[in-house]
Amino acid sequence: MTPENPSHAAAGGDESADDEPADDPLAVAEALVAEDDISGLIRHLRGAGDRLPLADLARVLHAAARSSGFDDLAEAAADLVGAEAGGDAEDRARALFDFGYTCIERGIAFLAIRPLSAAVELEPAVVSIRTELAAAYEREFRHREAVAVLRAHEGDLPWLARFQLTYNTILAGDLVQAEEAFAALPLPEEPDWVPAREKVRAMLVRAATARVQDGALGPRDLRGWHFALTGGVLINISPWGYDAGMTGRWAMVGDSYGSIVEVLRRVALVLRSRGLRPRSVSVLPDRDSRILGLAAALWFGLPAVPFEPDRGDTLVVAYDLNEADPETLAALRARRPGQVLFERATNWTDAPLAAADVCGFLRQSVMTPWGSKLRMVDGQAVRTDPDPRPADEIAAELAAAAADVDAGDGATPLDTDEVLLEFVGGVGESWLGAPREYVGSPGPVPSSRFG
Repeated sequence: MTPENPSHAAAGGDESADDEPADDPLAVAEALVAEDDISGLIRHLRGAGDRLPLADLARVLHAAARSSGFDDLAEAAADLVGAEAGGDAEDRARALFDFGYTCIERGIAFLAIRPLSAAVELEPAVVSIRTELAAAYEREFRHREAVAVLRAHEGDLPWLARFQLTYNTILAGDLVQAEEAFAALPLPEEPDWVPAREKVRAMLVRAATARVQDGALGPRDLRGWHFALTGGVLINISPWGYDAGMTGRWAMVGDSYGSIVEVLRRVALVLRSRGLRPRSVSVLPDRDSRILGLAAALWFGLPAVPFEPDRGDTLVVAYDLNEADPETLAALRARRPGQVLFERATNWTDAPLAAADVCGFLRQSVMTPWGSKLRMVDGQAVRTDPDPRPADEIAAELAAAAADVDAGDGATPLDTDEVLLEFVGGVGESWLGAPREYVGSPGPVPSSRFG
């Protein structure tokens, strides 16, 4: 398995004396809207949006939303432009809230933070504005700021806000405050919210068991925090760039047969250490998972069977759970006795809707050994075709490959089999207990991300 360097392509061109300066954020935003480059606009606003007055930001987003058919965002942006031009405090707070709320709904929560912060300043006692601002911070993984916004409220917090406070305090890594917040989180009156309370309770239980490990849930204890948040055992810590911002995660990686066999070997160690003896390998239907599942069945010497939600005593194998269909993901969230879910390549920047019990590594982008690849030919990047062979033929070759241990750059903390098994033994019965929940945040251990 080898790390890949992200390539950055820049569009160039001749600039005339009449062009707007490149560092004028409004001119750049307007040009991107004129070119109908909405993705480029969003990338630009992530870096430069705070330099635009709110009225200009809303005006730009109004034009972009209209061209994209996002009528709700266009309407909210138009209302904010009007309120910024001369509305009273109440009208402006309402427009700021509606605009921020719609930005969150449209997946651009980072643009919701400024308007919602301004709305909180205008209406500090309105708790619904605070909870929406906390939600925006949470989507951006700014959990300490989400906690601060909620704690600054001078009145009693409703149940949902208390849950937000507990959840974000855990994700911020402050377990002492999280335990206090959970103690003040009663059973909800609405039964639909009971699983949410159970989710944070299970996180705190797992955190308590992981805190006694060597990493002690410190700011760089990736395996410990991954377990505390998701309930999954992380098999491999990335041996590249640990001290250069990655902290055990991968950014862009090219997978290999040897690395996959090595992770199967370590999965077998984990299962044996806990006395788990699956009687089959359950294969998911997407092509990557099918190849890996068939290979795992050959490697473990077990029958390969199609995934069925009610089947127990089985190892469910996925390459990337984000490729699974919604029905399968929903079924995987409910645990069956003896059923262990293994995911080869977990996306930490776009977490799957069901957290695997065991994951091979945490990555942002991955290229499978049998998929298409980028090759340099005469100085040009050329994409090769994927392996056209049937899944079972590729799987047989994969299962027969020799394990390959990536030595990395030599700067990563020791991650031997003994270290892994000591962790698995230490967390004890808190593993394979709670439902396989979705956790959208990487938690308190930071890693560099691209794109």
